[in-house]
Amino acid sequence: MPRRRTSLKSNRVNKRKHARNLKVKLQLKKAVKKFQELIAKKDAGEAKTFISKVFSQLDKAAKKNIIPAGTANRKKSRLMRRLSKSA
Repeated sequence: MPRRRTSLKSNRVNKRKHARNLKVKLQLKKAVKKFQELIAKKDAGEAKTFISKVFSQLDKAAKKNIIPAGTANRKKSRLMRRLSKSA
């Protein structure tokens, strides 16, 4: 257990940031899974409209440094590739 006030405060801040980051990551995973379900159902029209929402969430997560920018770009590329293959 830390004794210094700054260490105690940093622990509190880290808990808040961890909770926020976890929430964003879970929302992102849900969105990607929903997109993959749309692809599996061969619902290309709805998948095309939904991919913009997934891209937006990936970009926001990368902007907030929740996931690395390269990871976001790689996931976007792979999702777009799956969309083009299904269409």
